[in-house]
Amino acid sequence: MTVDLAKEHEIRRLYDVEKWKRGTISAELNVHADVVARVLDRGATRALARAPVASKLDAYLAFIDETLKAHPRLRATRLWDMIRARGYEGGITILRRHVAEVRPVPRGEVYLRTERLIGEQAQVDWAHVGLLDVPGGTRPVWVFVMVLAYSRAMWAELVFDMTVESLRRSLVRAATHFGGVTRQWLFDCPKTVVLARHGDAVRYHPGLLEIAGALRVQPRLCRPRRPTDKGGVERANRYLRDRFFAARILTSIEDGNRQLGAFIRDIANQRPHPRFQNRIVADVLIEEQERLLKLPASLPETELVVAASVDTTAFVRFGTNDYSVPSRYARTRDTLTLVASDRSIRVLDGEEIVAQHDRNWGKHQRVEDAEHRRELLEQKRAARIPKTRDKLLAQVPGMDALYTVWVDHGRNVGLMTARTGKLLDLYGAEVLARAVADLLARGLHDPGVLAIRCDQARRAAGTPMPVQVELGAHVPDCDVIPHDLSQYDRLRSTR
Repeated sequence: MTVDLAKEHEIRRLYDVEKWKRGTISAELNVHADVVARVLDRGATRALARAPVASKLDAYLAFIDETLKAHPRLRATRLWDMIRARGYEGGITILRRHVAEVRPVPRGEVYLRTERLIGEQAQVDWAHVGLLDVPGGTRPVWVFVMVLAYSRAMWAELVFDMTVESLRRSLVRAATHFGGVTRQWLFDCPKTVVLARHGDAVRYHPGLLEIAGALRVQPRLCRPRRPTDKGGVERANRYLRDRFFAARILTSIEDGNRQLGAFIRDIANQRPHPRFQNRIVADVLIEEQERLLKLPASLPETELVVAASVDTTAFVRFGTNDYSVPSRYARTRDTLTLVASDRSIRVLDGEEIVAQHDRNWGKHQRVEDAEHRRELLEQKRAARIPKTRDKLLAQVPGMDALYTVWVDHGRNVGLMTARTGKLLDLYGAEVLARAVADLLARGLHDPGVLAIRCDQARRAAGTPMPVQVELGAHVPDCDVIPHDLSQYDRLRSTR
């Protein structure tokens, strides 16, 4: 039972001044006797005073205090070693207690709240958001974030790499999204931004300087290990992690960027501004866009340009993947130019584009153009009339994997090729390719299933049954003109 402060004072007054008995106080004030005893005994010293006991550590206290004053972060275990060398024979527990009591507490840093001028600064950062399955393995996924320091408007995109080319692409896309650039870009200190730094002396990456110079932006760095210098983008990273990425499943980087763009437009930029509480971020962004630096008429190029070497099979290696080129360029070294973005791969001979592919972000993949394969087959004398197996490999994606399954299961590869070749002639490469992909996905390998899937696709498309009719040379090619069938009715009526 608890009583209020006024009743506690009354209990003490009646006991100390009026000299009432404890039972009388309990009955008079209608409180339990234990409550009266607790109030009267609170703060009383029940234990007998004991004389302080000398400790083995007493002789070393002055040395310990002086050492901690000079080295505040020194661990108790190191101090224990030091005083044991000076004759201490006690344990470490009592030393730990003393160190915890006397260790100097470091003074925390006091932060100054500042506000950036309108259109003055944009803060840039990356954050790792997980792994994404790609053909041949997995890749880490990063989110690039730019935040305008005044309006708090953000732009972000998911990327597979943090190279300087990726940085250049993201900076130009962010500038295009905002319709202009601020006068400063504030970065952390990754290698894609800074090649070397000593104090205030900084050597920026040439790729970054090229983009900054073209857009007339000044790159700036925050202090090492001081995330508070770019608190706006750090809070944006946390906001995205808590509001967008939490409990969200991304099936591809394209799908993730579509969802991220919609989230920024419909949710992030509609939140209240932290400084102007009666306005939303999107409204303040409109005000800040009027103060941004205008973009040049021609935006700087952001693609990677490198010399390309073609191997003996007419493929160019980029990253871990191989991309096909026309066979006439096989065995050429550093005579072609490869131009790569995050979406496409182009191979150039001078200014002529000799091959173009979609960028494959898988690992150890072969990206092949069927036309390049046909050119290679035509160059070989034995392949002037392509064999069935070559036709299948050239025209039907996934046939190479299906051949591997046939060999692993001990199937007659020749028979399988002949039956599948007939399906190619009947239904075409597009229908057969979809059937092969479905067959592999279901873990099957029989051509009979391929025939069923091809026929199901034909019926779904409403096309007639493919039947090959071979006419001999003696059959003339002529048109059959139908006649009026009513004459049969007249003949029947005359009988």
